[in-house]
Amino acid sequence: MFIFDAHLDLAMNALEWNRDLRWSISQIRQSESGMSDKPDRGNNTVSFDAMRRGNIGLCVATQIARYVRPESDLPGWNSPEQAWAQTQGQLSWYREMERLGHLKQITDVDGLRNHLQHWETDPDQQPIGYVLSLEGADSLVTLEHLEIAYESGLRAVGPAHYGPGTYAHGTDSQGGIGSRGKELLKKMEELNIILDATHLCDESFWEAMDQFNGPIWASHNNCRKFVNHNRQFSDDQIRELIGRGAVIGMALDAWMMVPNWKRGISTPASMHASLRQTVDNIDHICQIAGNADHVGIGTDLDGAFGKEQTPMEIDTIADLQKLPDMLKAKGYESPDINGIMSLNFIRFLERSWS
Repeated sequence: MFIFDAHLDLAMNALEWNRDLRWSISQIRQSESGMSDKPDRGNNTVSFDAMRRGNIGLCVATQIARYVRPESDLPGWNSPEQAWAQTQGQLSWYREMERLGHLKQITDVDGLRNHLQHWETDPDQQPIGYVLSLEGADSLVTLEHLEIAYESGLRAVGPAHYGPGTYAHGTDSQGGIGSRGKELLKKMEELNIILDATHLCDESFWEAMDQFNGPIWASHNNCRKFVNHNRQFSDDQIRELIGRGAVIGMALDAWMMVPNWKRGISTPASMHASLRQTVDNIDHICQIAGNADHVGIGTDLDGAFGKEQTPMEIDTIADLQKLPDMLKAKGYESPDINGIMSLNFIRFLERSWS
């Protein structure tokens, strides 16, 4: 089954983890044997080959670079200009992968439909399509930088990541979007850039909903009903997103799937972290919506974690193909399963870009 993954940090893995995604999963794991500078060394799950084996022909691929103030404990860059430069290095990597035929940037409806048609006809010969997204907007030094990014193909922006940011407050912080956040949202609306509500803290989320009238999605977010943490969406937030026509992508980071996860201590087996929890999150959103039109897949696989912190059934991203049968066993029929695995996000893009 064709899969659209709404959140993959491909360039971050290439440039900060120094992973050549043209290699196989086993080659990358072998190259990282004995390394301990990152928590997921030797446990990677994403490569171009694995994406192809999983029929993941389209994804949302990120740029990410956090600006941190001197008093912050979070890792990041010491100036917005340095963060901007990092995102431009990531953009350069995407461009090089395009030049070599591994990726193809999708920026409009015609490009989307052409890519899907070509992939269906001859997937082995087609590059993997990607929609460019910015996770955390702190690297946007000015709104002129947003215009430059749009011209380079940027089509979605999440205003915040972790902690307090320039334009909004993110996970594990509290506060609103402020004047700069409102200016950012206004410019995004003018450019028809998708607002990614993922990572917004509650106050910033609701202020953004009040301020922004353009297209909204949540690329990788689960339900607070199952893990009571501010990183997750409450039922009221889910209802708001449904009312705005959003699609919510299910993340496969185990700490967002089972309560009381302890990083570096818990294991998928010890915590019974399974794709069953993913199905439960999907079903919860469908029950709130009364249909299966507002949920999709946004794995965040290898987003600074690997198979040590994913569902037990996931060895590589190709194992996403296990989900359709699990959804069928839950009682979902083929049209809804196709929607969840890809078509809901594809239809969202068609509506937003038409």
